[in-house]
Amino acid sequence: MCGIIGYTGYSEARGILLKGLKVLEYRGYDSAGIAVYHPSFKECLVTKCAGRVENLMEKTADVKGSTGIGHTRWATHGGVCDDNSHPHKFGSVTVVHNGIIENYEALRGALGVADKLKSQTDSEVVAALIDRSFKGDPEKAIIDSVKKLTGTFALGIMFDEIPNTIFAVRNVSPIVCCQNNDGVYIASDIMAIGEYSEDYFVLPELTVAKITKDGYTLSDFKGNEVQPDMLKLDWDIKNSGKGSFPFFMEKEIMEQPEVIKKTIDGRISDGLPCFEKDSIDDSLFENCKNISVIACGTAMHAGLVGKSLIENICSIPVSVHMASEYIYCNPIIDENTVVICVSQSGETIDSLEALKYAKKNGAKTLSIVNVRGSSIARESDNVIYTDAGPEIAVASTKAYTTQVSVFYLLTAKLAYIKGALNLEGVTNFINQLKKVPDAVREVLERRGEIHHLSKSMLTADDTFMIGRGLDYPALLEASLKLKEISYIHCEAFASGELKHGTIALITEKTPVIALVTQQKLVSKQVSNIREVESRGAKVISFVRTDLENDDIECSFTLPCLEDEFMPIPAVVSLQLLAYYVSSDKGLDVDKPRNLAKVVTVE
Repeated sequence: MCGIIGYTGYSEARGILLKGLKVLEYRGYDSAGIAVYHPSFKECLVTKCAGRVENLMEKTADVKGSTGIGHTRWATHGGVCDDNSHPHKFGSVTVVHNGIIENYEALRGALGVADKLKSQTDSEVVAALIDRSFKGDPEKAIIDSVKKLTGTFALGIMFDEIPNTIFAVRNVSPIVCCQNNDGVYIASDIMAIGEYSEDYFVLPELTVAKITKDGYTLSDFKGNEVQPDMLKLDWDIKNSGKGSFPFFMEKEIMEQPEVIKKTIDGRISDGLPCFEKDSIDDSLFENCKNISVIACGTAMHAGLVGKSLIENICSIPVSVHMASEYIYCNPIIDENTVVICVSQSGETIDSLEALKYAKKNGAKTLSIVNVRGSSIARESDNVIYTDAGPEIAVASTKAYTTQVSVFYLLTAKLAYIKGALNLEGVTNFINQLKKVPDAVREVLERRGEIHHLSKSMLTADDTFMIGRGLDYPALLEASLKLKEISYIHCEAFASGELKHGTIALITEKTPVIALVTQQKLVSKQVSNIREVESRGAKVISFVRTDLENDDIECSFTLPCLEDEFMPIPAVVSLQLLAYYVSSDKGLDVDKPRNLAKVVTVE
């Protein structure tokens, strides 16, 4: 959600901060601001405003100084207005903050500063707390203050009395740092600073970083020096722009054949699934008797595909939980449970807290994430990094398909180890999986046909999607894509459930998208299509090529793969449908209203 950027060095800070904030826009925000240390005035000058970073650029045209912090805010405590925007300054302390301070009201009362605060935020209370604690030793003031905070936080802090220096500390919410010959950079997301150095580190929790133009020092709360674990970017930040595409989402949809192939090929050896590159030992799978998947939104939909594959092929029970509910539903887990946490960013707070709960209760943990060094990756016993590369559009596309690809690999590994498939069976399964990138490429080459289909949906208020078997979890993801970027109400239903009440929602000319890719279920799906057609629905059908027959009026034919492998090409076709509806309606495809790419508050 919110984004942090910081820089101190030998260049003007304003341009670097604003550029970083532009990169962080994809996380979602409603206001932005920067604070830069002014060498003549000898203090941090804050400029902030509600609205886009472009508005901030105009307001900061005359800002000078080589040290500063910036922030994009997503409103939590307090509405959207200039005063509630970050940075916040109280006394001589300037702060940017990601996260939630749960006890801020009690702190505000204890400090007696209610009449001095300019905002409604929890973050300004943090600035007041540090200011009141500061007696000349900044690290001590920060540590004493942080010990009084309840909640999650990533803090960038500047003191008027300590020029050209930034301090940082965090609990759960991330901060990354890198350095080059021009200075030192911090951010909440490596995307914002990755162009400056491929080497970076994630600030350890409850560790204070002191950052100057010539370097950084890290110390724990007892004053001991801490050496960070250095990481290296595994994708080219220079290729993270839109290129010739009008939106990041279209670019990321088009990248899917390549990233799926990369995710798969790197984990196949001699025709068998292999997780050597992920340093995952077979014992994780040998002792597995049941699996719990924890995830949110799109990642949860990937988990539902994984559940169907693993249960049907490996006969291992799999439960899929919304991460936000996991801790409260008394999940049944023990030392024979493998908990799989799925997250694109690796920072989703609900998933992270659920993962910690699972570990505390004795489960082995495996995470599927896209960002190296992320909080979920560090918390997990085992990690599989998808090879999706940076995903900027809020609506996830390539992250989802690479997550599903990993579930295919996990299914094959479990099936082989547990004896559910013999050598020939696993080899055949992997050979089918290797056909998926080409099937996706075939869909993308015919995207003009899908664009034509999308035009009939531009004026729809409601849309429904129906499918059976593996088509149903695929449609849950497709439905989410259409809702989040086109603002058309859309629901996905298991087709057999229509007669149990939901068919009452079908009215004349209601668009109904029908997915037909499961050979054993074709006749039943045809009957469900007839049901909605008889109520006047306008059916748009996506049908696997070899299943097309006289009983189905096919709108778009999908490439032919075995039933188990159809969710990926099917979802890609429906990602395109959602994309074209949104773009043709003139909406901001990459930044849909009210949504954030990275959800770091519960």
